[in-house]
Amino acid sequence: MRLVFAGTPEPAVPSLRRLLASTRHEVVGVVTRPDAVAGRGRKVTRSPIGRLADEHGIPVFTPKRLSEPEFIEQLTALAPDCCPVVAYGALLPEPVLDIPVHGWINLHFSLLPAWRGAAPVQAALLAGDEYTGASTFRIEKGLDTGPVFGTMTEKINVTDTAGTLLERLAEAGAHLLESTLEGVEDGSVQAVPQSLDGISYAPKVDADAGHIRFDQPALAIGRRIRAVTPAPGAWTEIDGKRLKLGRVDLVEEDLPPRTIDVRKSGVYVGTATTAVRLTEVQPQGKRMMPALDWARGARLEPGAVVE
Repeated sequence: MRLVFAGTPEPAVPSLRRLLASTRHEVVGVVTRPDAVAGRGRKVTRSPIGRLADEHGIPVFTPKRLSEPEFIEQLTALAPDCCPVVAYGALLPEPVLDIPVHGWINLHFSLLPAWRGAAPVQAALLAGDEYTGASTFRIEKGLDTGPVFGTMTEKINVTDTAGTLLERLAEAGAHLLESTLEGVEDGSVQAVPQSLDGISYAPKVDADAGHIRFDQPALAIGRRIRAVTPAPGAWTEIDGKRLKLGRVDLVEEDLPPRTIDVRKSGVYVGTATTAVRLTEVQPQGKRMMPALDWARGARLEPGAVVE
């Protein structure tokens, strides 16, 4: 089939790579979000999907809105049979939905109808789910409401962060997307309406979601840190200064919530339940370091608390 692929961040790359290597499909165009300013140098940067398309000489389209008449004309001229989508980052307006013969087929990183929305992997970790997965579905007007072609499941490990889990889902999901497109082409798969039971939503995760409040239970704190790692990152404040947090270990220690206790064995912080031990932290303007090295250098007062 003639494909126009839509995607933006790194998790979409395995799917595009797989489709570019396919002998059954031809990627005739790529749609990605406009180049954006990123990094310490504040340079205008191409998205990972845009860079991969450039490497293969594939035309790249970066409309600010997919409803722009110029883009609609360009997409129509490409005459795609299908438009696979992976983490594109914007809703599709009705005028473009009917252009491809087989519609737009999205790879979504959850077992729909669970965790519809922008951050399904983070939501699964926050909720303490034991399993998650990926789904391919036909995009319609609603938010991730379209009928499902196929799914795959993935066990969530107790040490998984959003980064490690999404990396596995991106690779496995690329296989699912390719097999779905092959099934759509030969008519061997049919989309099934989503169940009305078990619907849940996963809104976008912003920097505030990474604010760790140590007056919450230790288990919830651990889940939140894993869910926001590596981005947007977990953090707390001490004496008005932000401190980024790495993984925490749950320990059978009793400390008052938010209280820091520095020992030879590590840096402990009290929560609403049992304490947690900090593993690594990153003070403002410095690199990530062992929590004990930071605490010794910070010369914390007895009874110091996180804000």
